Amino acid sequence: MTTGTATAVARAEVTLDAVPTPCAVVDRDIVAANAARLRAHVAGLGVALRPHVKTAKSLDVARLLFDGGTGPVTVSTLAEAEAFADAGFRDVLYAVGIAPDKLGRVTALRERGVDLVVLLDSAAQARAVAAAGIPALIEVDCDGHRGGVLPESAELLAIAQTLGDVRGVLTHAGESYYAYTPEALAAAAEEERRVAVRAAERLREAGFAAPVVSVGSTPTAHAATDLSGVTEVRAGNFVFFDLVMAGIGVCSPRDIALSVVTTVIGHRPEKGWVLTDAGWMATSRDRGTAAQPVDQGYGLVADLDGTLIPDLLMSGASQEHGTLTTRAGSGADLPDLPVGTRLRILPNHACATAAQHEAYQVVAGSRTVEAVWPRVRGW
Repeated sequence: MTTGTATAVARAEVTLDAVPTPCAVVDRDIVAANAARLRAHVAGLGVALRPHVKTAKSLDVARLLFDGGTGPVTVSTLAEAEAFADAGFRDVLYAVGIAPDKLGRVTALRERGVDLVVLLDSAAQARAVAAAGIPALIEVDCDGHRGGVLPESAELLAIAQTLGDVRGVLTHAGESYYAYTPEALAAAAEEERRVAVRAAERLREAGFAAPVVSVGSTPTAHAATDLSGVTEVRAGNFVFFDLVMAGIGVCSPRDIALSVVTTVIGHRPEKGWVLTDAGWMATSRDRGTAAQPVDQGYGLVADLDGTLIPDLLMSGASQEHGTLTTRAGSGADLPDLPVGTRLRILPNHACATAAQHEAYQVVAGSRTVEAVWPRVRGW
């Protein structure tokens, strides 16, 4: 596990022209703008934001979200929970279904004064959690995308009876990642809200307090227009955004804060290829845009200043080699990119690409590296 705070770098010491490649780069100014946008939207709907730290896995990004302080966070691993607890975060939701063998680590954190709440959707989990005296949210299925119980099911109340300490309900509109119009995104957000609120109402009617009604995904967090009955919104991808989010209209490529710097290492002119030193070990194998109306390959290509090169894609990847080509059917000529040229790849899926790296080289609208932000690793 890697933890820590930002490592300062003198402005004149390091630029993106000199850092070893491939490496992950984050533009702090874009992160700040993305955060401000969602904070304002959620506040306007009268609901608290509980950011999901699974995308950045960075204490420094979280501190930026909370203006240097701490606040409620969502985590996807206990390693994240432990790292954030070490940094003073005390309100933590572990939003992955709990495995009973992890309850010892949960208890240890709670004994340190961390209000760590777990998630479950079965009676077997509820029995283990109740025996350990740990509060939990019940996961509710709003769209068939992942886990959870249906809001009208008998199972919802049976789990609550077993659990006893029902902190509330949680749902995640995973199918919103396949919504391609504002109307479809708004409908996904409303269904997410409706299902969560209905589940909480049934629990309260049965005598359970269920004070928390937690919803959220990056698409629905931005598309929601009414969050009546909801107490908190979770989202994580919004800090960096990516090409999948751009493909469904939640952001534009200029809002993507994360990129991978790579160096041109060769050419295959007879194939129309430019080869780089960033393969799938640097960008991930995620092909999330392949099912979208516009397939962006393994990522869009920009120059070192972040300006997109028209019709140039990372179209192929082996472990340590990336292949750049012009977009099929575009008629564009392959640009002249000599060996040694540095480029930036905008990712399909920010969470997956970030996970390939130990740390972020941090810039602010320029090539100058102003800090290095470590990431939390492991589970």
